[in-house]
Amino acid sequence: MTKKKCSYSRFYAIAKAKGIDLDRYKETLVLQFTDGRTSSLREMMPTEYEDMCECLQSEQCTDCGTCPDRKPRSAVLKRMQRLGIDTTDSSFTPVNEFCMDLRIAGKPFGLLTVEELQSLIPKLEAILRKPKIRNTQCAVSIPLIIRSNQLPS
Repeated sequence: MTKKKCSYSRFYAIAKAKGIDLDRYKETLVLQFTDGRTSSLREMMPTEYEDMCECLQSEQCTDCGTCPDRKPRSAVLKRMQRLGIDTTDSSFTPVNEFCMDLRIAGKPFGLLTVEELQSLIPKLEAILRKPKIRNTQCAVSIPLIIRSNQLPS
């Protein structure tokens, strides 16, 4: 019995359309959809591959306002802006790097579900409530008056 050759063009086309950096996130995606069994596309079962492509495709969203994840995404991005993360970058690299931290979400922003986005809001609020670290050193200026006809003491 020979294994059917599979073309992964659908996966690559979806990733390109969504702007997903596959050099960074391909292994993470594959691991996620194989429940940690493999990080290789070739070793994925056809059903796992189809599930991954469907999930990636279904999360493509137009700005029509009817999408259920629009409000949580907007709320998370607003809090990220308040933290100083550049959300205006069209590649979303700063946002994805922030979300990839295991303490935040552990996966790219575009792959977060509505539930994960909603659980991220309290985390970001807690980070915003934390007191900022102040610089304990402060500079004091002392005026120095030098007179030409007087020697320094």
